[in-house]
Amino acid sequence: MHQVLVYADSLTWGIVPGTRQRLRFHQRWPMVMEGALIAAGRSVRVIEDALNGRRTVWEDPFKAGRNGLVGLEQRMEVNSPLSLVLLMLGTNDFQSMHEHNAWHSAQGIAALVRAIRRAPIEPGMPIPQIIVIAPPPARVPKGAIAPKFRGAEAKSVGLADAYRQVAKELECQFFDSGTVIASSSIDGVHLDGDQHAVLGRALAEVVGQLLLAVESVTV
Repeated sequence: MHQVLVYADSLTWGIVPGTRQRLRFHQRWPMVMEGALIAAGRSVRVIEDALNGRRTVWEDPFKAGRNGLVGLEQRMEVNSPLSLVLLMLGTNDFQSMHEHNAWHSAQGIAALVRAIRRAPIEPGMPIPQIIVIAPPPARVPKGAIAPKFRGAEAKSVGLADAYRQVAKELECQFFDSGTVIASSSIDGVHLDGDQHAVLGRALAEVVGQLLLAVESVTV
């Protein structure tokens, strides 16, 4: 059985836009992806590690524990052996208390990739493949989260291209989620339920092919 870790933020946690509610387990894209992979005959377990407000490598001045780099290597130990890690982070790097741009966030993703690869996993366990996923472009934020994300739509311009370049340099797979989904028109940041379903199915195709490649190397 392949174990796949999804390391992500509130877009994956499943906040229902305009609320503080959460989509059900089976509605969130990691579980949609798992279901599609199993239906296609893949033996896989998807581990969902999604935290609201998680950045790539920066702290939240108001909430502890949002720096995605802190503890990542231990998560690799906890969940090993892993065949694959999916990184979908970056949106929170552009909250209004930060002055980051797409280049900064891409460097954060690069730091996470390096941490995954240097994690002290047990001898004989594989260093997992990595897919860097660019979140969809933010829209003008609306509602209660508007002050928190004010300016995010401008600061995040070029994020997919910056992630693509980093993924190429570090020899990771890359997926631009903005090619298949869009941020909600309700709050401008999170994903509507139907977008979780679309993303999960799209990634199942990508992940399925990658797992086949992993199997061909290990046989």
